[in-house]
Amino acid sequence: MRPALQVRLSVMMFFNYFIWGSWYVTLGTYLGTTLKFSGPEIGTAFSMVSVAAMISPFFVGMIADRFFATEKVLGTLHIIGALLLLALTQFDNPASFTPVLLLYTLCYMPSIALCNSICFHQMQNPGKQFPPIRVLGTVGWIAVGLMIGFLRFEASPDQFVLGAVVSLVTGVYCFFLPHTPPKLKGNAASIRDILGLDALKLMRNVSFAVLVVSSVLVCIPLSFYYVFTNPFLNELGMENAAGKMTIGQMSELFFMLVMPFFFVRLGVKKMIALGMAAWVLRYILFAFGDTGPLIWMLYGGIVLHGICYDFFFVTGQIFVDRRAPEHLRSSAQGMITFATYGLGMFIGSMVSGQVVGAYTINENTHQWQSIWLVPAVASAVVFVFFMVLFREKKAEKEMAATAA
Repeated sequence: MRPALQVRLSVMMFFNYFIWGSWYVTLGTYLGTTLKFSGPEIGTAFSMVSVAAMISPFFVGMIADRFFATEKVLGTLHIIGALLLLALTQFDNPASFTPVLLLYTLCYMPSIALCNSICFHQMQNPGKQFPPIRVLGTVGWIAVGLMIGFLRFEASPDQFVLGAVVSLVTGVYCFFLPHTPPKLKGNAASIRDILGLDALKLMRNVSFAVLVVSSVLVCIPLSFYYVFTNPFLNELGMENAAGKMTIGQMSELFFMLVMPFFFVRLGVKKMIALGMAAWVLRYILFAFGDTGPLIWMLYGGIVLHGICYDFFFVTGQIFVDRRAPEHLRSSAQGMITFATYGLGMFIGSMVSGQVVGAYTINENTHQWQSIWLVPAVASAVVFVFFMVLFREKKAEKEMAATAA
């Protein structure tokens, strides 16, 4: 790949995740502190992201693959998204804010797959060429987190204004990206193809089914971190909480680099199990940490994000890619995405909101120790479920035959 093309794609990836990071981490703080949303109302708002994640794969399959060039779809979505982000600054109650947030996330969530599609279309060796480009997305997330914290936008609608400006610039930029024509233009689209129903046959393999079910279940406690960590740290009085939380993405970068070392020595089952165990430890650290002598526990919980995310999600994606037959790999990855960012996070957003609501003393005070122990116990239960039922060697032997 030419260096100039790699730079263009890297810039695309940087800004795409910069936009997401401009509001996602601090949304809970803004809703709870500024708009006075209750815990359940915050959870419902975050669940809109998961609803969009469940719908967006079908959107990408129908629109970008069959009708319009990918870069034009991506640019149009970002421009519309910029207008919707600005609209969010005008609403201050759940009845109006949440539906607009849903409209925005329906524009944003497809952008993740669309960016990947543009990259893969230009690559001869995606396994080697994609990671250096994708890592710029994490850098973009870190950069905006530091900016939000420095500018003190965590409880301000200005976070949406920042995201809108960058979204508009990104939308225009996308129209000048390399042309990526619709791969299936003129082909009839069946419901079975769009929904990826052929991948369901993989569920006949016990270990694959255990991985999918575990993915759904573990994303329920995971939602507590994404939805309520920033409000939690701000309530405790941590200075520049959004900036401090970018340590988690720095950890993610580090563990992504050392994953091959662990993967060869530990294998799939132990890697995924370590990811789950890290979630248990993270929530225990949050439950008993404070901004005084035990502040190291809060930092420890944030640093564990690298293990929590990479060892579970990335290892699971690698397992699916290696075990599913070539003609079902895309559908199988779509199934895992639907299970995690879609169904699991949707349930988790709703559950976490209800738990925080149940342990709310007043609008600015919560029983955080009790709150964090709930996902700690839930993660431990999923860990036991996975360890007992997942059989790595058996899965390797049976996957090809089961999926044929």
